[in-house]
Amino acid sequence: MDSGVGKMSNTCIAMAIHDFYEKHNDSTTEIRPHFRDSKQDNVHAASVAIDLMKNVQVSAILGPMTSSQADFVIDIGKKTKVPVISPATSPSLSPNDNPYFIRSAHSSNPQLKPLAELIEYFNWREVVLVYEDDEYGRGLVPCFCETMLDISTKIMYQAVIHHSASDDWILGELYKLKTMQTRVFVVHALTALASRFFKKVDEAGMMEEGYVWIITEVLTSRLHSLDHADLDSMHGVLGVKSYIPRSNELIEFKRRWKREFRARYPDDDETELDMFGIWWYDVVSGLAMALEKVGNEINTAFRRNRGPITDLDAIGTSEMGPRLVPWIRNLTFKGLSGDFHIVDGQLESSVYQIVNIIGTQENPIGFWTHENGISKKLNHHKTGLRAITWPGDGHVIPKGWETPTSHKNVLKVGVPAKSSFVQFVDAKTDPETQQVIVTGFCVDVFNAVVSALPYAVKHEFIPFVTPDGTRPAGSYTDLIQNLSIGIFDAVVGDVTILADRWDYVDFTFPYTEAGISMIVPFVDERKSSWIFVRPLEKELWITTGAFFIYTGLVVWVLEHRVNKEFRGARCQQVGIIFWFSFSTLVYAHTIPRAGVSAIMDELPYIRLFLATYCNKYTMTNFTYKTAGFGFAFPKGSPRLHDVSKAVLQVTEERMMNITNQWFVEAASCDQQNGAKVNSGDSFKGLFLIAGLSSTSAILIFVFMFLYQNREILASRDSVSRKLAIMAKTFDMFKDDESRKTNPEATVEEFSNDGSPGILDEPGIPAHDTIQVLEITTS
Repeated sequence: MDSGVGKMSNTCIAMAIHDFYEKHNDSTTEIRPHFRDSKQDNVHAASVAIDLMKNVQVSAILGPMTSSQADFVIDIGKKTKVPVISPATSPSLSPNDNPYFIRSAHSSNPQLKPLAELIEYFNWREVVLVYEDDEYGRGLVPCFCETMLDISTKIMYQAVIHHSASDDWILGELYKLKTMQTRVFVVHALTALASRFFKKVDEAGMMEEGYVWIITEVLTSRLHSLDHADLDSMHGVLGVKSYIPRSNELIEFKRRWKREFRARYPDDDETELDMFGIWWYDVVSGLAMALEKVGNEINTAFRRNRGPITDLDAIGTSEMGPRLVPWIRNLTFKGLSGDFHIVDGQLESSVYQIVNIIGTQENPIGFWTHENGISKKLNHHKTGLRAITWPGDGHVIPKGWETPTSHKNVLKVGVPAKSSFVQFVDAKTDPETQQVIVTGFCVDVFNAVVSALPYAVKHEFIPFVTPDGTRPAGSYTDLIQNLSIGIFDAVVGDVTILADRWDYVDFTFPYTEAGISMIVPFVDERKSSWIFVRPLEKELWITTGAFFIYTGLVVWVLEHRVNKEFRGARCQQVGIIFWFSFSTLVYAHTIPRAGVSAIMDELPYIRLFLATYCNKYTMTNFTYKTAGFGFAFPKGSPRLHDVSKAVLQVTEERMMNITNQWFVEAASCDQQNGAKVNSGDSFKGLFLIAGLSSTSAILIFVFMFLYQNREILASRDSVSRKLAIMAKTFDMFKDDESRKTNPEATVEEFSNDGSPGILDEPGIPAHDTIQVLEITTS
């Protein structure tokens, strides 16, 4: 009762009783307070509570103030059926478990929602929880861990400090925290320990730029009880506390409270009214209302137990308590604190205020409500906070973590060991130095990303291989799982972002083209017999048609005398000329097809494959969407945000250069595959060869024909007569001509082996024969 909070509470309770009965002078009941001092001791608090129940037979107990004291007292109240109305905030003390416990302050749990949104608002992914080692501190831990898990934020360490810990012990714990990379700390402690703790924080150099300190509701609401030196050591700290709206009634009450407090404690100039005193005023008012509803007909005396009893049984049980509890476990009225709601024995929370400690003052920077979350102004729908002064007088938002200076700082980066597609990642060991050399497209991208970060990150690549280093230690999924259990700090390689992998690791933004497509054998139209259909120029079509006719004519000339297929009626022979020209196209043989019919894979692999086999395969037009390749980090890694941002920066500024360095062939193949035969100039060589071949063949035939019929040319007949005889000779089938000139001649042809073939019978060869001369063009 000598503490500031004790004096404040005593004054508020007395004023509430006075004000209520002054307004309700016709009341049939009256609250008579009996004060006892707990002396800030758990055992003494229980002792004086028993004294009040046994000797005074009180109808209700207001207090004790702390969770550790209330833990035992509320159990006594349950046994004696005396309602215990306490501002104990520990969630481990629940009105649901004990109907005779009514919490007259907010539980510690509801403040975790604004705390979590504050951490999420600044995108901090790692925190350290510092809490007092008592019922008050320990009670928050389970719900705090669950809340951080909901926002994917890791609790990297829990520092537990007993209120009797020495300053040297606290300093040693702080130096341990300083070696960690996490720079966001949530402190859940009462004012006595917190004042010593933050002085040591300042002494350890942990109130500098880059650090973040957040304090919970009870400490934030009791900052006024700290001296200036304590507050100076907390410069830049953020805090949350319940918000009590200003009203004329509250302003008037504060004025009266100061006058009453000075009259009671003239030597105390430091204690100020806070939300706990205001809640006490409303609680006592509500208790008086409940007592009015119960009436004065109930006996306030305790019912004594009979038979063998213990000292606790000797207290008996209250007859008033069971009648009073239902009314005070559910109270709703307009009080000094605004809308005052006790539901199922628990004071409901609605609005929290976020403050920034600057010097010795609390600077409000925003509010939190269930409806709007974090906002600059109350009942404002736009998310945001006012300007914040951080530790070290900085105004730049801390990223929430820093790279420590110890050797543990090196980032262990796992890379897959592979023998194929080594252009993406290739890990080798130098046989002389035994140094691991890692190269590849993915490695270059990662190095570019690291260099784009706003801070230095040391890293080493570690191949995912067996202990002897001869083969891979597992699949890509095994590599990812090793990351999730802490073997690696990151994984770099051609690792695809998959939904099932996201369950245990986080991925950066993808840095490659995303999708799955198909490649099929590529038919080069420039090697096709149908290439002539591609050009559409009129002159080219005319030239092509002329050459068809010319070639057919040459073949007819060469075959007319020796091939029966090229004889017959004139119309038939004309048809043969055209038919033969086009038959070379119609009956062209198909070239057998390089291996596989189709390959389906991710686009990065397809691009690399086509870089090597661009003349044999081509990619189809349809693509199935995937997430692409990404760098993997442990769940909740604080680096993820910065690395993802750097990935985007590298993608925009440097990715083209890196891609060209590793896949330059792929670009040239794209140009080659996209080339079009769009000019008749491409056929000049073809026409030249076809023309020369056909002309040479016809010239040779003419010279041979003239030589064989030189007697006709040497005769004395007229020119017209000679031409007629030559034409008749040309039109004569060669076998008929042979029989007329030499009917007794022995038939002899060349066999397949080049030696003369002797006929067993006239006209029947002994072996397969071949023609002496056949010239064809296509």
